[in-house]
Formats: sequence, C-alpha cells, structure tokens
Amino acid sequence: MSKKWSIERTLTVITILAVFILWFGLTATGAFSETIIPSPKSVLESFLDVARDGYKGHTLIQHLLTSMKRLVIAYLLVVVTAVPLGLLSGYNSKVRAVLEPIVEFYRPLPPLAYYTILVLWMGIDEESKLALLFLAGFAPVFINCVSGVIRINEDYINGAKTLGANNKQIFFYVIFPAALTDVFTGLRTALGVEYTTLVAAEMVAATAGMGWLVLDASNYLRSDIVFMGVIIMGITGVLLDWLIRLIESTVVHWKGKK
Repeated sequence: MSKKWSIERTLTVITILAVFILWFGLTATGAFSETIIPSPKSVLESFLDVARDGYKGHTLIQHLLTSMKRLVIAYLLVVVTAVPLGLLSGYNSKVRAVLEPIVEFYRPLPPLAYYTILVLWMGIDEESKLALLFLAGFAPVFINCVSGVIRINEDYINGAKTLGANNKQIFFYVIFPAALTDVFTGLRTALGVEYTTLVAAEMVAATAGMGWLVLDASNYLRSDIVFMGVIIMGITGVLLDWLIRLIESTVVHWKGKK
C-alpha cells in the first residue's frame, strides 16, 4: 500500500511540475503576449504586490476571507437542509414526488439565469449571493442522497424488519450509514459547484472577494492578477476538498474495505 501511494504521489508531483515547466516554456519563448499568458514571474510579483498593498482597498486575506465566508455559510446551509431532505426523499416516495421535480427543474439552469431573479427578490446585498451559492450546492447533494438511499440493498432493510426494527431505527441504523458514501460524494461535488458559482455570486454589488478580484482584474486586462486569483482559488478548493475527504475517511471508515 505504501509503495502504491508513493507511486501515485510521485506521478502527482511530476504532473504539477510538467504543467509549470510548460507554462514557463510557453512564456519564455515570447510567442504569447503577457496579456494572454502572463509569465510565472509576473504572477508571483502580482501576488507579492497584492499581498503587500492589497487590491482596490482590501488586502488579499480580506478578499479570500470574504469569499470563504460566503462559501462556508452557503455550504453549511446545504448540509443541514439537502442531506436530510435528500435522505428522506430517497426513503419516502411521496416526499420525493414533491421535491424532486423542483430540484430537477432548476438544476440544469446556469446560475446567472436565475441570479437576476434572486437579486430582484432579495436585493443586491449578501442575501442574494448566499442564495445563489445555496441553490448551486443543494441540487448535487440532494440528488446523491436520494440515489444513495434508492441503491441500498432491499435485503438489509428486510433483515432489520425481521429483527424487529421500526422505521426510525431502520433509517438511522441501516439507511443512513449505507448512504453515507453517496452523501459525501454529493458534498464534494457541491463544494466544487459552489466555488465555480462564486464569481457569478460576486458580480453584483461586491467590492471584495476572490471572485470579484478576478472579475475586476479581467476588466482591466490584468491577466497576471487573474492568474494569481485563479491559482489561489484552485489551491483553496483543493484544500477544502481534502478536508472533506479527511472527514469522510473518519466517518465512513469502512469505505474501500472488504
């Protein structure tokens, strides 16, 4: 197992190095303008400048924390609503018949398609931004939870009934543990979807946030700052996903074991 992990980590490091070497090579040739593909040196200098002097009145940490605050609040709302509703919908076909059409209707819609409606309803402050992120993350968690419950082997439920378990006991001791793998798959997917929606959420009446920073820098063709912001968002996204996988490995400790 250790050898396997060692090989995988080596391949990961090689891949990352190859991307940076390719990036450096493309910019070193001078074939591309700095506006199109900024050099690693330009991006690093922009990072140091923004980290030292800030950008448009806010420090880099403030931009990052503003986005993380929006993301985390919306994500926690998704966890406390989509998980129980998804599990309940998978367990009860009547509840699923009510909720599933609504989720399936808005799920394929681009976030910007209904963001204007949210702004009309909630205004241009934080409420509409949080609602957009919440809706973006709700659908994948709900769908995965429903799928996880539906796919549970019927023999497990029948066996619990045979042993005298009531519906509540079946739900908490059979269905919930069996669906946890799908629940965490939905949570990981939702985090990615919410992060990709962050730029859209910070397009209206925002003055801080990583998504806003990237969008504002693009308006002035500051591709060095755009690259910097994208890299920071990518790194923080990887770290957040790693945190969820760490929690999953602790909670669903039987995953991958036979």
